[in-house]
Amino acid sequence: MRQNPSFTVTDVAELRRILDENPWMTLVSHGPDGLVASHYAVLLDDDHDDLTVVGHVGKPDDAIHGLGQHELLVIAQGPHGYISPQWYLPGPNVPTWNYVAVHLSGIPEILTPDENLRVLERLVARFESALPQPRLMWQPPNDEEFVRRLERGTVGFRLTPTKVVAKRKLSQNKPDATVDEVIVQLEAGSPYADPRLAGEMRRAHETLRAARDAQVRLNGPGEVSPAPSPRPVEEL
Repeated sequence: MRQNPSFTVTDVAELRRILDENPWMTLVSHGPDGLVASHYAVLLDDDHDDLTVVGHVGKPDDAIHGLGQHELLVIAQGPHGYISPQWYLPGPNVPTWNYVAVHLSGIPEILTPDENLRVLERLVARFESALPQPRLMWQPPNDEEFVRRLERGTVGFRLTPTKVVAKRKLSQNKPDATVDEVIVQLEAGSPYADPRLAGEMRRAHETLRAARDAQVRLNGPGEVSPAPSPRPVEEL
């Protein structure tokens, strides 16, 4: 994922929020037969306060990925959507796609059966908790033999990334008026956008504007603010 300083995310707390809110992730590695990708739910490791994540794969995906032996890329995809040039100020413009994505890479650690079981319990609890009547992993009709058999059919992993690439492309290269109009259009509903995208844009731009206002106050009246950085070229 090509980086651009205007779109880069480095704040650990913000990255953890993105990972926590988007647990359905893509796992990519280079196996004996070339590139392979799998899709699994992945969670932040609750024993760490960094970007360490835990998850599992079903057998034989562990062998296909060379889990624990080779580098693994874990991709979290946040809110994203198509942005029409009709929503921009008058003039020549091109359509684009706004998105949030985080790439974590490193060689994962294989979990013990007990650690893997705890991850499986957390995964079930995480997603069942939003239902009216949650059914946890150990609840009947599941019994211990059934749960242990499930665990033996999976391989758990913990990844403490050695490389993190995170990007939040949310119209930071557009004037405030255009950003506000894009948010309005997204909130009105779009067939090609995650409904959360407008909120993600609003969150990002409130932070940007607060930082800009703080810089103006710091400079004081009558002082010239530093020249803004050149705006990045729109990415399709």
